[in-house]
Amino acid sequence: MGISAKLNGTQSVLYESGNVLATGDGVAKRNLIVGAALLVLASFNGVRAQEQPPAVTFKGGVDMVRVAAVVRDHKGRFVQDLKAHDFEVLDGGQTRSIFDFRTDIAGISVAVLFDVSGSMEGQMLHAREAAAHVLSWMDATRDEAAVFTFDTHLDQRMPFTTGLKALPESFDTVVPFGATSLHDAIAATASRVGEREGRRRAVVVLTDGADNASHLTPSEVSGLASAIDVPVYIFGIAPSIDNPTEDTATKSVSGSAFAGPLADLAAWTGGHVFVASTPGQRSIAARQIIDELRHQYLIAFEASGKPGWHPLVVRARNRDLTVRARSGYIAGQSSPTVD
Repeated sequence: MGISAKLNGTQSVLYESGNVLATGDGVAKRNLIVGAALLVLASFNGVRAQEQPPAVTFKGGVDMVRVAAVVRDHKGRFVQDLKAHDFEVLDGGQTRSIFDFRTDIAGISVAVLFDVSGSMEGQMLHAREAAAHVLSWMDATRDEAAVFTFDTHLDQRMPFTTGLKALPESFDTVVPFGATSLHDAIAATASRVGEREGRRRAVVVLTDGADNASHLTPSEVSGLASAIDVPVYIFGIAPSIDNPTEDTATKSVSGSAFAGPLADLAAWTGGHVFVASTPGQRSIAARQIIDELRHQYLIAFEASGKPGWHPLVVRARNRDLTVRARSGYIAGQSSPTVD
């Protein structure tokens, strides 16, 4: 199934993994992803909109696309102090001029999303430990976090709160149970984080990687998250025998729940997959996620005048550097830049 979106109230476009499949009224007869996403969000009606952070402004009324990008060198180290002219932005293969470029965004906004389905019964203590590490690396004066849980429904346990350093007391009564709607929960949570303008944003998902009840596919979720520039970090909670990075693993990397579509979902949004089996690995992975957010470059360029899905490539002019950013955007939706 593809992904569709309503643009400027006049035209729909259907795309899949960055490729436009169809446009026009005929798309309405297909399974529209926006309609599906709204149904998914409606099923998670326990989640309520929260007070927004300080407003950001638009640049001269121009429709802008904001892209968060992380740059590393050939040794995997973060590359800092790059300027706008060090980057190239390709919109559907066409070079776009960078309109705005920022490295000074003050705070981080993270949604910590817990898998509390039945398959996590033996992993909840480890997931809580991982979340505690994530919160511990956040700045108490400028960063904010919210806590969500899901099985087949999404629940907000803590609204976006500045200086959140501990899980809410309601977590003490959480008992893993039920089926898993992992993809649906990621989509719904990403839409909430997307409302937190003026910050470096992300969803951090603590899960064993199983999904047996979602309506949305990983490619559909990645399209939604990419369109609003919310990186998804999959924090895999798994024993060593199921961790493809461990020598004791009984499954190959290709057979892991954290490979294939789930890894693609993270990569297409500009995020990444981390799998941790020990306290040390969970601490390191948590710090890496927050470090990545701290080192994001925020790049803005003028959106294409052509409505629809636009595959996007952000790269460094220095080909020895690796850039990770979202895979595309939907034209016709204004994205603000920070003043």
